[in-house]
Amino acid sequence: MKYGVLCENHLFLKVYAAKNRAGGRFVTVYVLKDLHAARLKKEHPLKKKINRAGISVSKKLGSAVERNRIKRIIREAYRQIEKETPLKKGKLIVFCAKEGAGKQKTHQIKGELVRAFERLEMFE
Repeated sequence: MKYGVLCENHLFLKVYAAKNRAGGRFVTVYVLKDLHAARLKKEHPLKKKINRAGISVSKKLGSAVERNRIKRIIREAYRQIEKETPLKKGKLIVFCAKEGAGKQKTHQIKGELVRAFERLEMFE
C-alpha cells in the first residue's frame, strides 16, 4: 500500500511548532493531528484514515548518497512497525535524522522509532 507523504514545507513547520516530539539517539519523531484526515479518508480507495509521514535529513549528515540511505532506512523501519503493530491513524509524522544515523542498521532505527512511538502514545 502506498503511504501518505508529507512534502509541503508549511506542514513540516506546523508539525515542528506543535512540539509534540520524542527523540532517540539517531532519530527524533514529531507528531501532530492531521486536520485533513477526514477529506483524505474520502479520497482513499479503501476509505481508511492514513498517516502522512515526512523525513528530514540535513546536508550536515553527508552527501546525497548518504542522506538517501538514511531516508531508505527510516522509511523501511516505519513500514515494518506499521505492518507489525497498528498505529493511530490521522496523524502527521515527521522523522528528523541526527548525526550517526547513516551508520545504523534498520533494526536499530526501528527500535528507536518503537520507543518514540510508545512515548508519544501512537500505538492503538
